[in-house]
Amino acid sequence: MQLIDGKATSKAIKAEIKTEVDSLVLAGHRPPHLAAILVGHDGGSETYVAYKIKDCEEVGFKSSLVRFEDDVKEEVLLEKICELNGDPGLDGFIVQLPLPDHINEQKVIETINPKKDVDGFHPLNVGRTVIGLPSFVSATPFGIIELLKRYHIETSGKHCVVVGRSNIVGRPMSILMSQKSINATVTVAHSRTKDLETLCASADILIAALGAPGFIKEHMVKEGAVVIDVGTTRVPSSETKSGFRLKGDVIFEEVAPKCSYITPVPGGVGPMTRVSLLSNTLLAAKGNIYS
Repeated sequence: MQLIDGKATSKAIKAEIKTEVDSLVLAGHRPPHLAAILVGHDGGSETYVAYKIKDCEEVGFKSSLVRFEDDVKEEVLLEKICELNGDPGLDGFIVQLPLPDHINEQKVIETINPKKDVDGFHPLNVGRTVIGLPSFVSATPFGIIELLKRYHIETSGKHCVVVGRSNIVGRPMSILMSQKSINATVTVAHSRTKDLETLCASADILIAALGAPGFIKEHMVKEGAVVIDVGTTRVPSSETKSGFRLKGDVIFEEVAPKCSYITPVPGGVGPMTRVSLLSNTLLAAKGNIYS
């Protein structure tokens, strides 16, 4: 069993991005600029945005943070998004999800200029991904594909089971895995799938993106399979200062001995999601997607 180290891989990618940013600045260009809109004070969102700002500093990006309280009116938020859309000094921005219930998330996503949609959630970017055109790919699937490539994991002709069908991870993941550059045969499974355990056990590559802690158990994994655990659910813990810890969708201790490769939680997919946002922002700054 080999551990897929997302933390080390993301560190290497950050170094590559910083080298490219340094070259751009040396050539007289401004550094890439990433902004984040944060609504409210959700603990997880606060932490994630703080990490994004730190990541930007490490690679030489400019970063901006726009804050709103939980009770911000939807039209005020949409006005700010339109303002950022028109800012020529801003390459990309994200609106941190989830949003308060009174705000229509899909309307927010569709208001973002696709050319600055570095989260890859806009329908235009999703559509371009589906038909294989250059696009901003959703950060988590982007990061997983990068891990598979950098660990030289064979994907061509392999049976990949994606457990989870969210628009953020499961659906785009299945699309990317079936494209010609990857060539896997993909099955998308979910909570209503019949014989789900048997299906999972048939996978050469199992991608667990349910958000259900400990769902994937030892008997659901084929000997020698590659297991990618996307789950990052906060569960109470008396062993940490914060009072919680992150738990994946896979019971790591049971499953790991059967795997050829497996991602841990934390330290697997999470760091790659963050660094993929930087990669998308660099692409936006260079005009490589919508040229």
